[in-house]
Amino acid sequence: MKEVTIRLSLAENVKAFVNVVSRFDYEMDLQSGRHVVDAKSILGIFSLDLSKPVKLIIHSENCGDLLEAVKPFEV
Repeated sequence: MKEVTIRLSLAENVKAFVNVVSRFDYEMDLQSGRHVVDAKSILGIFSLDLSKPVKLIIHSENCGDLLEAVKPFEV
């Protein structure tokens, strides 16, 4: 499992993020406090507090391609 802290402060960022992560088959979640949602779900992401950075949790060890793709969203 890998974890990356990202920021999705604008609606355009959320849409771009979902477009990026949807291209990958990895299971991944976004966590904000105690709330965890599917990282590929736009509605789920909008239910989080996006005023603060959120944690992207990738349920895979070999996900270098995904980590590279989400670099623009990292804090």
